[in-house]
Amino acid sequence: MSETENIFPEYFPCNECHAGILQPRHITYFTWLGSELISVPHFPAWICDVCGKREYDLKAITWLNMILDPNAGKPTKNRRRTPPPPRTQTSAPRPIHDC
Repeated sequence: MSETENIFPEYFPCNECHAGILQPRHITYFTWLGSELISVPHFPAWICDVCGKREYDLKAITWLNMILDPNAGKPTKNRRRTPPPPRTQTSAPRPIHDC
C-alpha cells in the first residue's frame, strides 16, 4: 500500500435511508453552549446524498468538546490521592566558633 493511498473508504452506505451514500464534506457545525449558539465553519462530516443525514467526525467532535470545556486553558490542581511519605529530620552540623 502506498503512502498516498487512503486507508479509509471514501463512501459509506447510509444507515438511515439505506439508499444513499455518506460522503465526506466540510460544513458549518452549530451547537449550544449554555445559552450561546456556537458555529464552527469547515467542520468535517459525512452527509447522505439522498436523505441528508449527517454524521460528524468523532475526532473533530472530541477536539471541539475539549476546546469548549469551561476549564480549557486553566491549570489543573495537582491533588495527591495518598499522603506524602513522612520526612526524616536530619540535623545539620553546627558551625564551630573559635573564640
